[in-house]
Amino acid sequence: MAYADQEMSGNKIAAFVVVALIHLVVGYALITGLAYEGFKQVMKKVTTVDIKKDEPKKEPPPPPKKVAAPPIVAPPVKINVNVAPPPITVVTTPPPVAPVVPVIAPPAPVPAPPPPRIQPKSPTPKGQPGNWANSNDYPSGPLRRNEEGVTRFRVSVGPDGRVASCEVTGSSGSSELDSTTCSLISRRGRFNPATDGEGNAVSGSWTSSVRWQIPKD
Repeated sequence: MAYADQEMSGNKIAAFVVVALIHLVVGYALITGLAYEGFKQVMKKVTTVDIKKDEPKKEPPPPPKKVAAPPIVAPPVKINVNVAPPPITVVTTPPPVAPVVPVIAPPAPVPAPPPPRIQPKSPTPKGQPGNWANSNDYPSGPLRRNEEGVTRFRVSVGPDGRVASCEVTGSSGSSELDSTTCSLISRRGRFNPATDGEGNAVSGSWTSSVRWQIPKD
């Protein structure tokens, strides 16, 4: 009994020793592996430089655009295609009325004046009109400048037979010859006055001309 107990005790001790050795080996292996892994991690941290690239900042996305609600469209109006067309009204236009043209009576004829009892007469000169202005009346200025020409004139004769006024109707080219003509005729002219249809003396006019020509020696 004692020997058996001793044998059993010896086996247990041997088993404990074996287990302890296994634990030591396993622990040593674990410690050695962990130490190696730790050494690798330390070396990796020492030799590795963590270079981080500057990443561009991401801008936040724009807010979503508000989409307007579609307008409310009224439903289409129903068209009754079976509506009868409106009646056609025929308008008859009467023919245009012809304008009324008034009939204008011709004016009453104006009675002609009675013929004069005596034929009216224009004034007539007395004596010789050629003597009223002659070569002896030649103005000295035009004579010295050798000015010649014909002066036409018209005189107004009053009821007394005298010259009331004189007017040059055609110039001779010399104002001095023209003015001398009217001056001589107005001063020397004498006329039978003009008469009307009753034979009464009235004012009248008489026309003539004077040729101014330098006498030849």
